[in-house]
Amino acid sequence: MAIPKKRVAILSPVAWRTPPRHYGAWETVAGNITEGLVARGWDVTLFASRDSVTCAHLHGVVDRGYEEDSTTDPKVAEYLHISEAFEHAAEFDLIHSHYDFMALTYTRLVNTPVLTTIHGFSSPKIMPVYRKYRDGYFVSISNSDRAPGLNYLATVYNGIDLSLYPFQRSRGNDLIFLGRIHPDKGVHLAIEVARKSGLPLLIAGIIQDRAYFREQVEPHLDNEQIHYIGPVDVSGKNELFARARALLHLNTIPERFGLVLVEANAAGVPVIAMDLGSCSEVIKDGLTGFLVNSVSDAVQALQRLDEIDRTACREQVRQHFSIDSMADAYERVYHKIFDLEKKRRS
Repeated sequence: MAIPKKRVAILSPVAWRTPPRHYGAWETVAGNITEGLVARGWDVTLFASRDSVTCAHLHGVVDRGYEEDSTTDPKVAEYLHISEAFEHAAEFDLIHSHYDFMALTYTRLVNTPVLTTIHGFSSPKIMPVYRKYRDGYFVSISNSDRAPGLNYLATVYNGIDLSLYPFQRSRGNDLIFLGRIHPDKGVHLAIEVARKSGLPLLIAGIIQDRAYFREQVEPHLDNEQIHYIGPVDVSGKNELFARARALLHLNTIPERFGLVLVEANAAGVPVIAMDLGSCSEVIKDGLTGFLVNSVSDAVQALQRLDEIDRTACREQVRQHFSIDSMADAYERVYHKIFDLEKKRRS
């Protein structure tokens, strides 16, 4: 007698399409785990915006991500979307939420177990929700980004689709920055490194803090050494990786994971990152890049780039940060939940 496939609902955010066209780390990860599970024979339904692209069953009530549609109220979109998933909870053996704290408030209203991947704590103000639902099932995306008292089942590192990022065998001449234009991401520090090293810098990403961009980034843009090229899609990222000497990720706060670090390494591009948060878990110092503590450290690290084997960068991603490695880890978590639920109900 054949064993029926487990039915899993993946709850993705609806700020952007899944997978996103440009920015959208949470949607990227939700999309990648969905495709990884489908490839392994799981019966998966992706709850995402209606314009999302997936091999799974797609269930959507929001036409487009609210960040891409100015006519949509974000809170209305979020609660229509979250409630829709939980109203269908009985159809699934597990709901895997990639949402923030809001979805937790529905978890005790359904019998279906809910796993929450915590992609980061956006503010101390949201912690009362996590404390109330601390006995749920949680996964962290790095060992460094954990809150005390929550029922963590594992740390599962984010995984990317390696086929999207072709290996760049030769090193380019430019420094690159990819990410949100926000003080947390240290764009101003990347500019300082470029100035001190005399190397060109290409900056790409959405402007999340316009005052910061206007005051600390825009005055340095000269279209000769420092360039801002705006948000980029996957093909745009690959164009940057082909030109890259190194990726600068001089975050000013502890990094939660840092998906762009993995994307750059997949292409063979070394990463110079601040040694804060998860950077030491994602970047192997001296193997796939360098961990630094200051701008001067970063400038000195640029002199050591010849020590980095670009093939080792990609191999590290293949082993630890691919869709396959992520799907392996989540399958173990899912089966642990099924065993715990079976014991709880017996």
